[in-house]
Parts: sequence; structure tokens; C-alpha cells
Amino acid sequence: MFENKRIAFIGPGSMAQAMIAGLIRNQVSPAGNLLASGPRQERVDELQERYGIQPYTDNAEAASKAEVVMLTVKPQRLDKVLEGIAGSVQPDALILSIVAGAPISKISRVLGTSAVVRAMPNTPARIGQGITVWTTAEGVSEDQKELARQILLALGKEVYVEEEEYLDKATALSGTGPAYVYLFMEAMVDAGVHLGFSRRIAEQLVVETVRGAVNYYDLNDEHRHLARLRNQVTSPGGTSAEALYYLEKAGFRTAISRAVWAAYERSAALGKED
Repeated sequence: MFENKRIAFIGPGSMAQAMIAGLIRNQVSPAGNLLASGPRQERVDELQERYGIQPYTDNAEAASKAEVVMLTVKPQRLDKVLEGIAGSVQPDALILSIVAGAPISKISRVLGTSAVVRAMPNTPARIGQGITVWTTAEGVSEDQKELARQILLALGKEVYVEEEEYLDKATALSGTGPAYVYLFMEAMVDAGVHLGFSRRIAEQLVVETVRGAVNYYDLNDEHRHLARLRNQVTSPGGTSAEALYYLEKAGFRTAISRAVWAAYERSAALGKED
């Protein structure tokens, strides 16, 4: 599928690098068909030396040579980038954007194409263990949709949704999600230090506890309901029951829910401001 498809990454940052590495590692695309473009010559040269891709510092030139154009820039640079490549994109090229808050309608309008895919990965995608929620404009063909799916699989798992509004919701839940997990872990480490552990040991205990809990969830196909797994470690009148009672009393669930909702409202507002 990718033998004769050139993929241009406009924005050679860490997420673009993760996708380049994944596409090569999974043998989805040969390195020679991958292009990376950005303003810093040393950065694209670094990617060329490491992966064997084609380096560019002219976004329009890179976009003109590709059948798939990846928009992997920071949100604040998107306007300038779109204006720079408008008119250079091949008429039948697929545009795949992972720019947070950027609606399909805007990208389609500026570039003059209806073949636009919008995706929201999260930071574990940088090690091939992320999850990406994505959707497509009506002008995306089935072949192009499959191309997009194969590219996104280089970042980990993928979930396709019909309505674009779910991209803002995914931003709040999975895109921002690692930040919630790290804050929770940080709080647990601080509690461990308060108990008397060194910070190094507290961090080790917390990290391995979270890692083990997720792996245990993955292995329990028949008991994957989170409440059931929680009940397995909650003895009546025990330490877990006491701790969970305090968390519920302190409004732990409500705080998480409100935080996710606030992130969703902000993501939706950014799209409207755009």
C-alpha cells in the first residue's frame, strides 16, 4: 500500500519522529519515501542521519512531492504553515493532521481539499504505546482511510469515530490523560515521602504499582470491569476500604470528572477561536 506513497511530515518534532520510527520499524513505508520538513536544517539533517529520510527546509517543496501530507506542527504555527503550503499540495493528496484544536473545516478551506483526516494521539505514542482517536472528512476515500489507519498504527492503537466533536472529547480524556496519571502518581510519591520513604524508593513503588495494575488489567480478560478489579484488593474493614472511603468523601471522582470536562470545554473553545 505504501510502496509508491511518499509521506511528508511538516513539522519535524518528537511526534513526527515517533511516527517516522514506527513506520520504518513496522515496515509500513521505506525510509526513502519519508520526507521531513522544518525551519532548522540541523534538525532535519539529524532525522536523515538517524532514519534515512529525505530532509527539507521548504515546507511547500516537501508537500508538493508527497501523496500524504502530515501536519505535525505546534497549534500556534499552523496558520503560517497552512498558508505556506497552500497551492503546493497535490490535488489528490491526503492531509493528516495531529494538530490539537484545529478543525477539519479550517484545514480543508485553506488547502482547498476535502481529503482531510484529523487525529488526536497522546504522548505514549512517542514510544509506540499510545492511543489515537481519529476521524475523516467526507471527501476521504476508503483507500485513503486505510492509509491513515496504517500510519496511526505506528503510534500504537487507534480508534475511529464518525463525528469530529469526539476529537475534542478525546483531547480531554486520552490526549490530556497522561497528565492526570502523572499528577496522581506524583501525589502518591509525596505521600510515600511523608510516610518516611526516600523519594527514590517512593517513586519506584508507585511506578511499579501503576505499571503492574495496568498489566494485571490487560491479563484479566474475564474480569476487566474496573470496579471488580478494585474490589479484589478491597477487604471489608481493611486498609483499602478506609483509603477509598476517604477518597470518595473528598470528592475524588467528582474532581476527575470536572477536570476532564474543563479540558473538553477548553479544547472546544480553542477550535471556535480558531
